[in-house]
Amino acid sequence: MAVEAELKIPNATAKRIPLYYRYLRTLAESNVERIKSQEFSQLIQIPSATIRRDFSHFGELGRSGYGYDVSYLIEVFGHILNTQVKKPLAVVGAGDLGKALAKNNFRRNDNLQIEAIFDNNPEIIGTMVNGIEVQSVKDFSKVIKAKGITTAISTVPSKYSQDAVNHMVEAGITAILNFAPGRVTVPDNVKVQYIDLTTELQTLIYFDENFSSNHQFNFSNQ
Repeated sequence: MAVEAELKIPNATAKRIPLYYRYLRTLAESNVERIKSQEFSQLIQIPSATIRRDFSHFGELGRSGYGYDVSYLIEVFGHILNTQVKKPLAVVGAGDLGKALAKNNFRRNDNLQIEAIFDNNPEIIGTMVNGIEVQSVKDFSKVIKAKGITTAISTVPSKYSQDAVNHMVEAGITAILNFAPGRVTVPDNVKVQYIDLTTELQTLIYFDENFSSNHQFNFSNQ
């Protein structure tokens, strides 16, 4: 692999890499062997200039007039995303959202796998979700250490989010996907990514009501 394992790239670019990788795999599944930045731009609704700039961080990935070799891009971005290594995940909060995530369990990503689900509700603890037993949050530290889990998904309501995150961090979690919109405080070595469905919907509705219905919008950070 020509791309170095450790690269310093802008955060906005890093956030787009999984999107590029997902669409490239879809292209490969459709037997598309090469694609130009303008064509890729139309597919993923990111400006072609942004795509070329992002790709330039990883060396000469394409050729002028030819475009990009899809299989090579998949190899490059798969290497960057470390997709060859299995990544066990934990879900904290076995409500409707937590159960939905566990049932889906990242079927399109072979390396991502929810292996543990936790809750503090005695009526839920011990039940099964997609073959995974819901365990007590009291056993969180023991279970994640045994399974080698360092990444967790929190579906805990906002008012309990900070306490839940504190518990995860104390147990050794270093990466958290948080579905509660309120910001939480974590040590510098812990990364938190937020998913706020209400904000995303409000943004979508704003553009829908204030701009032409024929226009497609790119909400990606540039």
